[in-house]
Amino acid sequence: MTASKKPAAQSAQTLAKSILGGGADLGLFEGGPTGRGVYATLRDQIVRLDLPPGTPLLRAELAETHGVSLTPLRDALQQLAKEGLVKIYPQSRTLVTPIDMSAIREAQFMRIALETEVVRRLADEIAPEALTRLRSIVALQSSISDQPGDVPTFQELDEVFHQTLFVAAGHVQSQRIMRSHAGHLERLRRLHLDDIDEAGRILNNKDVIGGHSRILHGIEAGDAPAAMEALRQHLQRTVDRMTEKRAAFPEYFTPEKP
Repeated sequence: MTASKKPAAQSAQTLAKSILGGGADLGLFEGGPTGRGVYATLRDQIVRLDLPPGTPLLRAELAETHGVSLTPLRDALQQLAKEGLVKIYPQSRTLVTPIDMSAIREAQFMRIALETEVVRRLADEIAPEALTRLRSIVALQSSISDQPGDVPTFQELDEVFHQTLFVAAGHVQSQRIMRSHAGHLERLRRLHLDDIDEAGRILNNKDVIGGHSRILHGIEAGDAPAAMEALRQHLQRTVDRMTEKRAAFPEYFTPEKP
């Protein structure tokens, strides 16, 4: 990483931590802090496709890797099973589930319903510091969008932008509930954002930044209909490519129903 790129990446990580509070927004985990840490790590690996569909999760191996006992590991796996991200076969094995198209449609419906209401409220009223934070996220994305090798930072900022909308509107709990149902959609979005050229740059980075900019402009102008429509179009882009991604990665998805 060059000297000019490192500040942007560091700023993105600092911004993400300040907004997310160290990842406390992930799901509705009811276990202890040790299990929460394992859950957060495994969920992140699953939605980023570092653990792709079909990957076996061996409890003894995971317990050793994470340095935990089997009890918090069991709690973490049970939460992931509730979210549909793993399938637990009693006395047998645990597998990362395939991406389910029906779950994607349900999660997309929920997300559009909640997030359009969030931007409508923000267009009516938003704190100056929240507006500044949203502008900073878009500016950081723009500064690294054409830089090879900064794909993870760009992807992180994409998540942070949307989470910041919920934080700014005071609906963090709604965002947590939404995310607990959005694991399949998040994996599809990861495939969408993983389109890179030979130099390692995200191919659709301009579309992502343009979508965020239009949402932000609507909020800044106090134009709720414009902000809501910009959000709908932005969120729909990922689902519109579901058929294409299914054809490219058939092993990642549930089989088509006859």
